[in-house]
Amino acid sequence: MTNFYAAVTIILWGAMPALTKDLLNALPSFETLALSSSFAAIFLFAVNRRSKTLTCDAGKIFTAASLGFVGLFLYSAFLYYGLERLASQEACVLNYLWPLMIVLFSCPVLGEKLTRRKLLAVGMSFAGVVVIMLGNASTQNFSADKFAGALSCVIAAACYGLFSVLNKKIRLEQKFAMMIIWATTAICAFVAGFATENWSMPNAGQLFGLLWLGVMINAVAYLTWALALENSADTARTANLAYLVPILAVFVSTFVFGEELSATVIPALILILGGILVGRK
Repeated sequence: MTNFYAAVTIILWGAMPALTKDLLNALPSFETLALSSSFAAIFLFAVNRRSKTLTCDAGKIFTAASLGFVGLFLYSAFLYYGLERLASQEACVLNYLWPLMIVLFSCPVLGEKLTRRKLLAVGMSFAGVVVIMLGNASTQNFSADKFAGALSCVIAAACYGLFSVLNKKIRLEQKFAMMIIWATTAICAFVAGFATENWSMPNAGQLFGLLWLGVMINAVAYLTWALALENSADTARTANLAYLVPILAVFVSTFVFGEELSATVIPALILILGGILVGRK
């Protein structure tokens, strides 16, 4: 079952950047985040209720909510900002700096050592960021917006990396924690959206896209990934399968959604994923 759970996760996460980019072309970013996060929280509430993992422990709820603000509200807000300004394939590749951010944050938070191999890994992956930045700078379409979008994706990766390390250190029950985390993300997005955006009623196709993003990608994919790691006899080997996600995302954005393949994406992807693999050995 481990391979099945991992395959489901990879397929769902691989479609996320292009699907989100498509939704953001029609809807404001905070509206997209608020509605999709609400669907995720409602779905996870049903899951927790059925498995009897709901709790009224105020301390756990506050901790999960704090993680949700840093790890998924800020992460998603910065990622969506980047997706609005970059091709989805570029945003996805830059976002996949988060495994390297885990390496960096593990040193001060978990007390792990920053070795020469880890420094090399960080250098390789950030070289991938430079490739995309320089590639955009060499085109006539380069603008401050594109630079801000790329920087926003890097900040998003840092937020998710910090969230992952803190989540590992705190060790909450994951189904319950993810419900609170997505609920917190939804609440924060509603507040930010009503303060800064003019919302519109999604049509039937957009509503289906939001439902798919919230339930399948935000909720189900996280659960299947947790199950894949939980049932794996070799956690590191299973975790390495996640590196197929940006490759699949580039394929989906190019061949399904019709984006033109950027000349900088492949070398940047090689550098970033190469850095991640070097850092794991």
